[in-house]
Amino acid sequence: MKSIAITTASFIRKGWLLSSCLALGVLTGHAQKGTELQFKKSVLTSDFIAEGATIGDVNKDGKKDVMAGAYWFEAPNWTPHELAKPEKFSYSTGYSNSFLNFALDVNKDGWVDMIRIDFPGKSAVWHENPKNQPGLWKVHPIHSSVGNESPLFVDVDGNGRADIICNDPTAKEIIWLRSPDNNFTDEWERFVISKGENTPGTHMYTHGLGFGDVNGDKKMDVVIHTGWWEGQTDPKRSNWTFHPAKLGEECAQMYITDVNGDGLNDVISSSAHKYGIWWHEQGKDTEGNPTWTTHEIHKTISQTHNLALVDMNGDKKPDLVTGKRYYAHNKTDNDPGREEPAVLYWFEFKPGKNPSWIPHEIDNNSGAGLHVVVEDMNGDRLPDIAVGNKKGVHVFEQLKKK
Repeated sequence: MKSIAITTASFIRKGWLLSSCLALGVLTGHAQKGTELQFKKSVLTSDFIAEGATIGDVNKDGKKDVMAGAYWFEAPNWTPHELAKPEKFSYSTGYSNSFLNFALDVNKDGWVDMIRIDFPGKSAVWHENPKNQPGLWKVHPIHSSVGNESPLFVDVDGNGRADIICNDPTAKEIIWLRSPDNNFTDEWERFVISKGENTPGTHMYTHGLGFGDVNGDKKMDVVIHTGWWEGQTDPKRSNWTFHPAKLGEECAQMYITDVNGDGLNDVISSSAHKYGIWWHEQGKDTEGNPTWTTHEIHKTISQTHNLALVDMNGDKKPDLVTGKRYYAHNKTDNDPGREEPAVLYWFEFKPGKNPSWIPHEIDNNSGAGLHVVVEDMNGDRLPDIAVGNKKGVHVFEQLKKK
């Protein structure tokens, strides 16, 4: 297997070797006055099988594998295995039945399972790990109608297990679905945050969702780009109070954090179908009510329909990772920048009263889908990246500095 050295300033490719299952490369991200990171690129498949991916040790061999759509890819050689019956999807005319994938030992049997969220407004299910037995994975329901294009997989009730925040477009509700403690084959318990015909953010194609403490009361709030629901002491209570706010354009995942160190939590978001990555600065008016001022982080990448907030370079500061969602809609739709390279970037955070982010290109032939997964995959304590989209499924393993 050959490798390639890529310098993002020159976009030079050498000795590229590609098969339908695997390609390896070494990628170097350069940026002025910033940290240089190198990555080994693996192309697990170049087929369009999912708009997301997730990570977990499927076969309990001590190595983290990748799950995406109807497949899991066995580390370290990324051997593909079917977990569901594969289907053919067209990157230019259609969508897949796997928009987001998450990993969780749902039934607490010690084996990681895969959660699959279908097209917005359709169902979410979980695929039960067969514990190294042959055959397709058994499918169990989570909920029949999961909307919003960036459902969140976060721990809502603080019990140490991730839940799902989304909307139910059929019922016109903002909801969260609690990961089960028992009755694992039933649909997940459903709690209503807000409901009614006039509830914002209930359309199946709603863009943008975040979970964090907006007002500093130590309770976790739910955020969309038009406002936020104030968190409850008991998140199982219904009818959370909604506070309208102007938090930019339609976006992907939203993050609540104090960007400029003034003691007030701000919001970071990225454009789902246009150009732009922003941070929305929280201030206070004369009566102490929140005000919001939008600042641009970057504007040259289109369709950043995915966003992760994570420390990439070990400086204990939260950086950003995002990529272009290649043909976010279809080839016939006139999305801005749709024909531009499917880039993947990390943005190095430089804090201060006037914070900034240094862009580092990781790759220009992959991008990302509806979400991007960043975690240490190989035990070297460096964050790695896994993505799935219409370009296929890719892993970027960060290399140790020489």
